[in-house]
Amino acid sequence: MDNRDEQPDATLAAGRPLDRRAELSEFLRSRRARLQPEDVGLAPFGRHRRVPGLRREELAQLAGVSVAYYTRLEQGNGRNVSAEVLDAIARALRLTDAEHAHLTHLAKPKAHKKKPAARQQQVRGALRQLLDSLDGVPAYVVGRRTEILAWNRMAAAVFGDWAELAPAERNWSRLVFLRPDYRELFVDWEQKAIDIVCALRMDAGCYPDDPRLSALVGELSVKSEEFRRLWATHDVKEKSHGVKELHHPLVGDLALHFESFRLTDGSDQSLLTYHAEPGSPSADSLRLLASWGTDANRAATR
Repeated sequence: MDNRDEQPDATLAAGRPLDRRAELSEFLRSRRARLQPEDVGLAPFGRHRRVPGLRREELAQLAGVSVAYYTRLEQGNGRNVSAEVLDAIARALRLTDAEHAHLTHLAKPKAHKKKPAARQQQVRGALRQLLDSLDGVPAYVVGRRTEILAWNRMAAAVFGDWAELAPAERNWSRLVFLRPDYRELFVDWEQKAIDIVCALRMDAGCYPDDPRLSALVGELSVKSEEFRRLWATHDVKEKSHGVKELHHPLVGDLALHFESFRLTDGSDQSLLTYHAEPGSPSADSLRLLASWGTDANRAATR
């Protein structure tokens, strides 16, 4: 059985908690900067625009709040903001559902307090059994901080034998940004990197005091220029399905449909499955990898 649910051992230096007020301020500024008055049906405010996007006055007008009130919020003071005001600001900024949730987590963390982030992440035994029963279907469970918690034999054949990695390295963020072989694996590496950063941003909104998350962000910021660039965008989103194109070292190109199922047990975990179109070359390649199992990855690294 190839699935694992061991936790990274405490080798990471405890990172300084993320500044929630600064995160809130920068997120609102970044969302405001991407909109122009004409995008929201407003006449430009003033003749000379020194900053990109909507001005605070324009955003306040759209949201139906005073400029002073919105300014306090954008300065990171969301302590007394109501859910109704946040909803109005989200509509004015044309936030997605994921962005709206992120804004609420940043502005009103006590209203969305979750279990302590430092609690060990466990994968239920029945879920591990389900992974093993998905014969021919690459599948794995990912938790907070993009940690890979459990997987089946087919996932190892497609993405690499994570059992050979130290527990702390079983993390999509480290694999994508710090491992050259994963840069080669994903045909659209940039999009995969964006997805990873967006997931980390969502975690940061929910758990700004998580020292492991802060340490991970700090490590990646030091080691990867691409990570620093993408982290500065403050983008957040969730993808529940799509197509991932891979270039496998043994079977070549793969086009796999993925589905992401967020567990509703409060574990902050998601089950991801991959499949190929029936009768496609990718389906044939998956069957070939299934016959080889994890030996496929060992052969690819020789």
